[in-house]
Amino acid sequence: MDTIHPRMENRPNTLGELEASDWRPRSVREEIRRNLLEAIRSGSTVEERWPGIHGYHKTVLPQIENAILSRHDFILLGLRGQAKTRILRMMTHFLDPYLPALAGCDLNDDPFAPLSRKGRELVRDQGRDAPLRWIGAEERYREKLATPDVTIADLIGDIDPIKAAARRLSLDDEEVIHFGIIPRTNRGIFAINELPDLSPRIQVGLLNLLEERDIQLRGFPVRLQLDMLFLFSANPEDYTNRGAIITPLRDRIASQILTHYPPTLEVARHITDQEARLDRDGVKVHLPGFLRDVIEEVAFQARRSEFIDQQSGVSVRLTTALLENVVSNAERRGLHLGLDSVCARPADLFAADSAVTGKVELVLEGEREGPAAVADRLLGDGLSAVFLKHFPAPYAAERSPREGAQPQDAYKPLVDWFARGNTVVVQDGEEAGEELLRVPGLPELVRKHLDPAPVDLPAACELVLEGLHRASVLAKDRSQDGVSYGDLLKRMFAGFED
Repeated sequence: MDTIHPRMENRPNTLGELEASDWRPRSVREEIRRNLLEAIRSGSTVEERWPGIHGYHKTVLPQIENAILSRHDFILLGLRGQAKTRILRMMTHFLDPYLPALAGCDLNDDPFAPLSRKGRELVRDQGRDAPLRWIGAEERYREKLATPDVTIADLIGDIDPIKAAARRLSLDDEEVIHFGIIPRTNRGIFAINELPDLSPRIQVGLLNLLEERDIQLRGFPVRLQLDMLFLFSANPEDYTNRGAIITPLRDRIASQILTHYPPTLEVARHITDQEARLDRDGVKVHLPGFLRDVIEEVAFQARRSEFIDQQSGVSVRLTTALLENVVSNAERRGLHLGLDSVCARPADLFAADSAVTGKVELVLEGEREGPAAVADRLLGDGLSAVFLKHFPAPYAAERSPREGAQPQDAYKPLVDWFARGNTVVVQDGEEAGEELLRVPGLPELVRKHLDPAPVDLPAACELVLEGLHRASVLAKDRSQDGVSYGDLLKRMFAGFED
């Protein structure tokens, strides 16, 4: 957000030159507020003001802008992977590109009203010739990840006896203070991630900063009126599991804003496409649209799963890692076969389960099943959900396979073919196009309900077989080389014979 002084080609280099210019100081809160007002008046959209943030345009972002216009400190409350840190870092977009400060001072002193003793002495001794430096917007943002070992000295500062001894200063001299990260962010934005992880004793130390806007070091006679905007993030789970935000501190944070996961599959796809690294210089990988939907649906299923700790949440990083692994598995297959291009398929999805196992927190039932089994179930549930969006349900709504129901007529040619003892083998390291397309009625069924591009047809056929297996219509056997689909009853009776 440009203001008149950062656009000057020849920025003032001394206090005298700055006084002669039309730059005038203003608080960081007023600076951010004015720049947001200018952006709104210019006709910019919420998407333009917050690039790369999806799904929050009618919920979270208007509340953040309200907090900015109210000059509030604010906290973002939400589960993992809800872009809280990214939003906090984007607040620099509303700072001036450059800000003048006295050169050689630790506290980014305002040239017209120095805060530190060194700044005051510089203006006193050199007057209008006091040198300036211009601070970029990114330099004015600092953040700290809250951990139990963070100390008051880290955040605010402490007396440095080594400095006192080296410079032969008395311990009551302000020069012996070593300022922490917060005072060094004066005239800027300071953010604390995972606030509940700070010990209550350290949280108490923040009270004066938020209410009085000054700091006190032990019994040292110094009070600094800091000009800062404080931002925080927290996971609501932390209130009960790892720590809590003490009530007086929470009361001093003027705005509390709740974040959330993507509300729709389309929004989730935008986020994953933005975050995933899919630039490959090897085999060209084509990803069918329905398989892309399956990847997003896995996260939606996980957020409803009884095996997953819903208080912990399911990060959007799950779909990002899953998408990258699916593409990588297809790429590896193409390299193995010496192909220039390859189409991803459902088999690649199940080969990428390592992207799921480490991204979810299991409850007791999930621990009993095991991470691999839960991942396989989530992948299957996501695939089944997409299968049912495009194809008719294998069984009538009022009947279930346990009641002896027969699959609907749309699948009868397939079921009859498998009932005659036929099987389909899908090798992990081979293309399965011919094997899948030879199944009577399967390509026609896919074209009728999904109408895929020719390159997507084999993958869509595999989607149908996997969907029918998940609906207990077909049997599926997995080996080290791949999977085979066959008649469910014959496999069951074969098991009894064994």
